[in-house]
Amino acid sequence: MESLLLPVLLLGLVGFMFWSQRRRQKAALDLQDSITVGDEVCTTSGLFGTVAELGDGVVHLEIAPGTVVKFDRRAVALTVPRDPAAPATSSPVTSETTSPVDAPSTTVDPAARPEEK
Repeated sequence: MESLLLPVLLLGLVGFMFWSQRRRQKAALDLQDSITVGDEVCTTSGLFGTVAELGDGVVHLEIAPGTVVKFDRRAVALTVPRDPAAPATSSPVTSETTSPVDAPSTTVDPAARPEEK
């Protein structure tokens, strides 16, 4: 009986790995099939954009006004949920945000470095 325990546990682990991988693939396929024009999405490389056009295996994302890039549909990792309280148009950057000039300095003073031996 003890000699069957290890093979059964290994078989169960391998079966679980296949099942979970298949479930993830199905969820990704369902997501890619549900994409529509106007959805805001994030690609696997971390690029956010709005779907401008859909092709057979490609999706055209508008990443900035007038800038459209073409991605393989499988590169879409997730859709960005819409906030119902947010206005339909995006607001421009205001002067209340921190500019790079106001940001703290990250430069290192060469005189402060210890001397090399």
